Amino acid sequence: MRISMFGPTAAAVLLAAGLVACAPPEKDQAPDSGGTDARVATSAADFGGMDGLIEAAKAEGELNVIALPDDWANYGQIIKTFGDKYGIKVNSAQPGASSQEEINAAEQQKGRSTAPDVFDLGQSVALANTDKFAPYKVEHFAEISDSFKHPDGLWVNDYGGYMSIGYDSTKVPTIGGVDDLLKPEFAGKVALNGDPTQAGAAFSGVMMVAVAQGGSPDDIAPGVEFFQKLQEAGNFLPVDPTPATIASGQTPVVLDWDYLNVEQAKKVPGWKVVIPPNAAVAGYYFQAINKDAPHPAAARLWQEFLYSDEGQNLYLAGGARPVRADWMVTHGTIDRETYGALPPVDGAATFVTVEQNEAATKYLEANWAKAIG
Repeated sequence: MRISMFGPTAAAVLLAAGLVACAPPEKDQAPDSGGTDARVATSAADFGGMDGLIEAAKAEGELNVIALPDDWANYGQIIKTFGDKYGIKVNSAQPGASSQEEINAAEQQKGRSTAPDVFDLGQSVALANTDKFAPYKVEHFAEISDSFKHPDGLWVNDYGGYMSIGYDSTKVPTIGGVDDLLKPEFAGKVALNGDPTQAGAAFSGVMMVAVAQGGSPDDIAPGVEFFQKLQEAGNFLPVDPTPATIASGQTPVVLDWDYLNVEQAKKVPGWKVVIPPNAAVAGYYFQAINKDAPHPAAARLWQEFLYSDEGQNLYLAGGARPVRADWMVTHGTIDRETYGALPPVDGAATFVTVEQNEAATKYLEANWAKAIG
C-alpha cells in the first residue's frame, strides 16, 4: 500500500524495528461497561455508550498503528489530533509498509503488546484477510453506503481518491494522457508507486492505465502490456517514489493517488497533477480492527474518530475523499471550500468490484514480473 511512497522495507526489518514497545493492558474489560470484553465489542453500546468506550480506551492508554505516513491522507495530523483529544499515546510503526506487510506484522507479532491494533489496507489484501478482523459498527455506520462496508462491520472504507499522473513540468513536457508516457522525452522518468501485486496504489495505477488503453476492471491485461512497452522503451523507472526522490527530481513522473500527488504539488514548484481523461479509476482504502489487538478499546475509539465529522474532514484536508462525503454535504458538516478544491475529474468514475479485484490480482501475480522483468 504505502511501501513505495516512503521507501521499501523488508519484512524482517519491519519486525525488528516493530512498533514502539508498550506494556500490555492489564485487563481487556471496559470500565463501567457491565463487564463487556472490549475484544468482542461490536459497537459503542457494548461499553454503555461513547463515554464508556472513551474511558476504556483511556485506561489502555495506547494505540498501535502501522503503515500510516504523515503525508498520506493527512495521517500525521489525524494521529496527533486523536492523541491530543483523548490523551492516548499513538505508536506509529513503519510508515512505509505495504498492505501485505501490515498483515505479516500482525501474524508474526500476535500475542505481543507491539502488534498493530488497526489496519488501513488496499482492497485485495483486505478482502483476502477478513478472518483477521473484528466486526465493529461505528456510530455513523448507517450513513455509509452499503457498497463501502461489510454488513457486519468487519471492514469499512474510510477514504479514497482517483489515480493520477503527477509530474514535474520543469523537467518533462506537459502530460495530457497515458499515451504521452511512451514518448522518448520520458526515458527513465516514469515511476509507479509500488508493486501492484502487494500495494493498493500500484494496483490501481496499472488499472488506470488499462482503462486508458481500452481495458476495463474485467481486463487489466492492457495495463500490464503498456508497462511492458514502457519497460522496453526504457521509460519505466524501477524506483519507488518518495517525497525525497520527487523533490530531487529523481522521479519526475509518478503514477499515484491524486491526494498524494496534490500533496507534492504543495512542496515542489512546477509539480502538476492530471487524472487521465476517461480513465478516472477511483478506489477506497479499507479500515479494520485487528481481532487480536492488544488495545481493543483504543482500536474501537480510533474507528469512531476516523468516521466522525472531524476525522472525515481531516482526511479531506489531506486531499482525500472521505467515505461519508455525500452524507456530510447533504447535512452541511463537510468543509465545503476544501471539498470544492479537489482535482477535477473528466468522465464517470470507474470502481473495481470485489470479484474484479480478485481476478485482476491473480492476473498480475501471473504476469507482472514477466512484463517488467
